[in-house]
Amino acid sequence: MTTVTLYTKPGCHLCEEAEEVIEAVRAVSGGFDLERRNILDDPTDYERYKHDIPVILLNGREIARHHLTEPQLVDALAHA
Repeated sequence: MTTVTLYTKPGCHLCEEAEEVIEAVRAVSGGFDLERRNILDDPTDYERYKHDIPVILLNGREIARHHLTEPQLVDALAHA
């Protein structure tokens, strides 16, 4: 199964926007799981992404930082 991972933290407005894009694409494609990773839960994640969230990975490969568009995600899924 294809997995989209969203690195986020509470109160992150850009993260909320990215999640909306992910959910919109998932609603029409339905072909992937979404894993949310709160960077505050893991010191390694926090150090790696504290200035860069949201960070979005597709099957472990980074596809976006800060902003994500529907066409960007659809294209990444098509090439996964």
